[in-house]
Amino acid sequence: MMAYTKASEVLPAQLLEAIQKHIDGAYLYIPRKEENRRRWGEGNDAKALLRRRNAVIRDKYRRGVPVDEIAASHCLSPKTVYKILASARSR
Repeated sequence: MMAYTKASEVLPAQLLEAIQKHIDGAYLYIPRKEENRRRWGEGNDAKALLRRRNAVIRDKYRRGVPVDEIAASHCLSPKTVYKILASARSR
């Protein structure tokens, strides 16, 4: 989760005044440097969880469980289940 930092606590007064000329009182997002960026899912186990979920979905489908039932049990739309199944075939 992204935390907010008070600009007046981290920026020199001159720089803060210059920024205020452009966006007084508005929120400003400052992106990370390219070399410090992390890819999606690097900071947690989201990728691994999705891989496991998708493997379970593919297994259920192979065992003959209807797509509508798979979708309901994973709180997904049938279209999303079909996309998961298709992505496995394309690999």
